[in-house]
Amino acid sequence: MERTPFIAGNWKMFKTVAEARHLVSELVPGLQAVQGVQKVLCPPFTTLLAVKALLEGTDIGLGAQNLHWEASGAFTGEISPTMVVELCQYVIIGHSERRQYFGETDETVNRKLHAALQHGLVPIVCVGESLAENETGQTGEVVSRQVHEGLKGIVLEESSTPSTPDGHGVSLVVAYEPVWAIGTGRAATSEGANKVVAGMIRPALAELFGEKIAQTIRVLYGGSVKASNATEFFNQPDIDGALVGGASLKAEEFIPIVKAAAIV
Repeated sequence: MERTPFIAGNWKMFKTVAEARHLVSELVPGLQAVQGVQKVLCPPFTTLLAVKALLEGTDIGLGAQNLHWEASGAFTGEISPTMVVELCQYVIIGHSERRQYFGETDETVNRKLHAALQHGLVPIVCVGESLAENETGQTGEVVSRQVHEGLKGIVLEESSTPSTPDGHGVSLVVAYEPVWAIGTGRAATSEGANKVVAGMIRPALAELFGEKIAQTIRVLYGGSVKASNATEFFNQPDIDGALVGGASLKAEEFIPIVKAAAIV
């Protein structure tokens, strides 16, 4: 099944408002020239309003890096889905850094995912194993559990697949991000990543939603993706794009990654 390639740039905790404006001004011309790829920028909360203004009239989407599951309340320092949806169409949920440093669990990922979908956001849900889990052969067990527990109770109807908030099929994106490859410069092999997606993630999605819907869900790879290795991943049949970290902070790296997705 043909799935529209999807490339998201996760800026993490980088870029002031002024720096964000400068980067977007460098990115927009090159990204706009690439057709046939869904492009999303996910800057820090403090820069969302400025970036949104610069993306008006383009085909580049805007995403947040996190949200709380409550619509409002006494949760100092948190950002609700009602706040995110005013500015964004997408939101990253369950990134390994959130799990590692801020105590996120499959349960909190699930609550955030429900909240995002209820408010019309397209979630980019991250799953992936640690180095220890990988080396002890637990990848399948860990990734399958994260998919099943993180997406528990979600209903995706077949009739909803043609028209969704982002216009590209099922309004849910999954990102396979092996923890040991994030920010380390040590990417998984393209064949290894595709094996996890095709043999572990899609079967888990099929168990939840049925085979037909599972084949419409874009599954991305994330973890030290750069211009020099992007094509290897995009040539794999079950990898539909990338969630890009450090390379998304440089126009000369991110634009070629998006171009690589368009060529495949």
